[in-house]
Amino acid sequence: MRILVFSDTHGKIDKAVEIYHQLQEIDLIIHLGDLWNDAKRLKELLPVSLLSVRGNMDGAFSREEYQIFETEYGKIYLSHGHMENVKQGLDHIMYKAESLGCRAVFFGHTHIPLFRQVEGLYLLNPGSLSLPVGGRKGSYAVVTITCDSLNASILYEEAPQTQKTESGFLKNLLNNSDRF
Repeated sequence: MRILVFSDTHGKIDKAVEIYHQLQEIDLIIHLGDLWNDAKRLKELLPVSLLSVRGNMDGAFSREEYQIFETEYGKIYLSHGHMENVKQGLDHIMYKAESLGCRAVFFGHTHIPLFRQVEGLYLLNPGSLSLPVGGRKGSYAVVTITCDSLNASILYEEAPQTQKTESGFLKNLLNNSDRF
């Protein structure tokens, strides 16, 4: 199974659609929140199955805002990450995933790409395609799953990212606060 993973598109899905069309043999898209409507639009536009979770900008403030995705490799915990305070550290999200018998965690919220294995648990954050932080280019992930393995690559958009300042006190507070 080959999975395309996005997070934190924040209303800008043109690049996501373009990337999907450039890649071959994608079996599933996973969208990890911010914005829920982006996931719905991608599902309407693209001829592929899509799983998604809600993020802090989608009004998701329940500890139950996650999904367990069953694969041939094992369970994968899908969450935006804001309710597990991933900006403060990964312990909470790791404990939650392990308590649910998951072998991997896919999350967003930080806008910073990450793929690593910690104590047998894979952690994947595709970063943000439309609003990356720290001068990075927009990023996404491609994951290949078999019964024996989970392999992921963090990929970056080709064109240099132009940083656009988003306005609005409440929007910035919600997006950048670990309390939400």
